[in-house]
Amino acid sequence: MHAAFFLLLGASLVRFLIRHPGEPRTPWIMAFSVALALLYVLGPVLGPVQGGPGTGRRFTWLGAVVASWVVLVVLAPSFAWCAVPLFYTGLRTLPARASLVLVALLTTLVVAAQLRLAEGFDPNLVLAPPAVAAIATAVFVHTQRQAARQRALIDDLLRTRRELAATERREGTLAERQRLSMEIHDTLAQGLSSQQMLLQAADRTWDSDAEAARRHVRTAADIAARGLAEARRFVHDLAPPQFDGGAGLEDALRALAAPESATVSVRFHVEGVPVPLPDRVRSALLRIAQGALANVTEHAAATTVALTLSYLGDQVVLDVADDGRGFDPGAAAPSGGARGHGLPAMRARVRQLGGTLTIESVPGEGTVLSASVPLENP
Repeated sequence: MHAAFFLLLGASLVRFLIRHPGEPRTPWIMAFSVALALLYVLGPVLGPVQGGPGTGRRFTWLGAVVASWVVLVVLAPSFAWCAVPLFYTGLRTLPARASLVLVALLTTLVVAAQLRLAEGFDPNLVLAPPAVAAIATAVFVHTQRQAARQRALIDDLLRTRRELAATERREGTLAERQRLSMEIHDTLAQGLSSQQMLLQAADRTWDSDAEAARRHVRTAADIAARGLAEARRFVHDLAPPQFDGGAGLEDALRALAAPESATVSVRFHVEGVPVPLPDRVRSALLRIAQGALANVTEHAAATTVALTLSYLGDQVVLDVADDGRGFDPGAAAPSGGARGHGLPAMRARVRQLGGTLTIESVPGEGTVLSASVPLENP
């Protein structure tokens, strides 16, 4: 539409210069043509259309454009056809009723200008401009309605996706709770039940058979020790399902990077010679990688993530680098709270292993998260 405006403006100016060479009004027409072109160029600089900041400036700008065009039409009626792009400019800038009034006024000027150019009365010159204006307005209104419907559909899809993601998180939480309840039932609960029965048996036989009672107590103590170890595994080092079947940390991270989403591409790389890692170290690094990738997907607006696992002899380092929007690490508020996610949770995991977590980020230049864990027996 912008190209059409300048094409019609240039064609009208050339037509006037060819048909009316040397007329006194030529300098004025050229001056107003240049002024109209410059005013039209200022339109995109003034901000959004129909609402939002800059609306008053756009109304003033539209008034100046229309006024310059009216002067040109009065001086040279051939400039009337520049009204077609101005129809769309008015429809995009003004509210619905005001834009229709402007279209009607522009159409009336076009009809009057065409009748001035004609040698006599021509019904086509009276009917054609209103028909063109009506078609242009109808096309614009239809397009705007289609765009509004598409925006509403996109909003519904985004809302549905958020609801689906929340549902999946709830289902995942319930599934994890069910799995833990089964684990606790099959280990800790069974052990406590056995201890209770053994201690009750020892109490009954303490006076009559002290040796049997002491055997029951020793057996109950062994079961309690195993239960304590199992509880500590739950609290400190619950092995993620990615390590089922003897899979190593490299395999789990490679599987984590394998899915290619529509927006983020994850590349995984191993440096150094892999060595067996303690279960706690494997679990912590995998959880940190999962949390970092989740943060990148949710907040960073990145397209590429580099996941690097480095074996440096006396320590193992996990680096997660993205090309997203970045942030100011000093201004980032700790997430904390009951969720246990985010950077504080990552720092807590690394701190429990005696390691360090560093974050390097600059707004607009991506983020690099590095988790370093020392190895006791490299």
